[in-house]
Amino acid sequence: MADQDTRAPLISETRRRFEAEYLQAKTDKYDSRDTERLQQDDTWVDNFLIWREDNVDDALKMIDESFQWRKEYAVHDLTESSLPKRFFEPGAIYLHGYDKEGYKIFWFRVKLHVKDSKTQFEKKKLVAFWLERYARREHGKPLTVVFDMAETGISNIDMDFVRYIINCFKVYYPNYLTKIVIFELPWIMNAAFKIVKSWLGPEAVGLLKLTNKNEIQEYISAEYLPPYMGGTDTFKYSYPPLVDDDFQTPLCENGPMTGEDEVETKEETDIDNKESPDSNEEQALNSKKANFAEQTPKAEECEKQDSKTKNAKKALTTFKGPLLHISPAEELHFGSKETGEKKCLIVLTNVTKNTVAFKVRTTAPDKYRVKPSNSSCEPGTSLDIIVSLHGGCAASLQDRFLIMAAEMEQCSGTGTQELGQFWKEVPRNKVMEHRLRCHVVESSKPSSLTINENSFNVPAKTNEDLHVQLTQLLQANKRLREQIDSCVWFQQLTLLFMFLLLASTTFCIYLLYAPRS
Repeated sequence: MADQDTRAPLISETRRRFEAEYLQAKTDKYDSRDTERLQQDDTWVDNFLIWREDNVDDALKMIDESFQWRKEYAVHDLTESSLPKRFFEPGAIYLHGYDKEGYKIFWFRVKLHVKDSKTQFEKKKLVAFWLERYARREHGKPLTVVFDMAETGISNIDMDFVRYIINCFKVYYPNYLTKIVIFELPWIMNAAFKIVKSWLGPEAVGLLKLTNKNEIQEYISAEYLPPYMGGTDTFKYSYPPLVDDDFQTPLCENGPMTGEDEVETKEETDIDNKESPDSNEEQALNSKKANFAEQTPKAEECEKQDSKTKNAKKALTTFKGPLLHISPAEELHFGSKETGEKKCLIVLTNVTKNTVAFKVRTTAPDKYRVKPSNSSCEPGTSLDIIVSLHGGCAASLQDRFLIMAAEMEQCSGTGTQELGQFWKEVPRNKVMEHRLRCHVVESSKPSSLTINENSFNVPAKTNEDLHVQLTQLLQANKRLREQIDSCVWFQQLTLLFMFLLLASTTFCIYLLYAPRS
């Protein structure tokens, strides 16, 4: 709260000065939707200020340039259908996966980009489309950019396009960039890399990370890296449809692995027969859904009370959507392996006059169990969703949940088959979506115990570091050996030329002086 009070005067001054110094003179150069948002969205204004280190003059210049660009590229009106289909098909640009800090990854596969002045403007619009799509979904959460330069040739190098991408983060989407990871930079691009650093400026040059196959996992774990980068991610870009960067349904040989209730019915029935607490919990949830006035069993009430107590401090914020109010608003708090907290509560409140169907999807369906994951909520009532970690799995910062909701007609049924048919027929523009991310709560054990435990972990961590350093050293040694071999080859070639020169010189001298003798 204190931080918000500190930022408020700067934000107010920026708005006041923008209206007085820029808006009146350049109204025709701005989109009215941007100027309206500037007056309403504190986070947006603050991002400009943060990126310019709270220098209001610089922030105003940045806002002016950004707003003019947004109108020129008609950013508000960019849609999938407004861009040529052929630009989406190669998969040169897309969002997928998360880095080790939990930030979304924006991929640029440079080998799939071909420099062409005729299509340059449309390709720049494609970048704007992806960034604006992400910005609207994540509301200011930064991302990580990966320039995948594996197998890149001269025809793929487009410095104008690279400069445009950098400007997107430097000017048009301030404070959205955590780092730029460059994978396998070709040696021929070393000089160009120095130019790129100058474009970024001193405030952002530290965000550049040059990597190869052995180093990239310092920033991105193997589960979100393709095999040619040393990872295990089996994701393959395809279009259509447009990649739902968070919640594509994972598939295996036996079919979908989603957490839908109808898919898990058999598995859960077997488990529930063996574990009575889970059975009581499921019955209580069904009872609550059928008649919210009935009291739950005492055992279930105790368990639910315990669950709510654990999450009481975490569900302080509420997302107020047009169909559902969702609490917590942004994060599900799970405990680490040490704390043992493996359950979270999501509370949905129906604020409409009709029944609202909902379903919950996750990026890690093999780790979580969601009950209920596909159901409905009656008008004016609340419903609890229990999200629990499965088996010995641990929550990760990269894990995400998507809550989808749509209003049902009064005559519609709420059974499994009716809900399945409803979701097949409901128009996309009628579906409300809200995303939640995971937060791992650190252990609350005494500091002395934590220190003792960490002391036991030091050797393992040191060994791992030594292994990484040894690998890097071996790679450096290999490169040095290759350079030495090249030098030796050049030396041998030089000696051969010198020998031939000496032989030819001797022969010429012999021809010159032989007749005289």
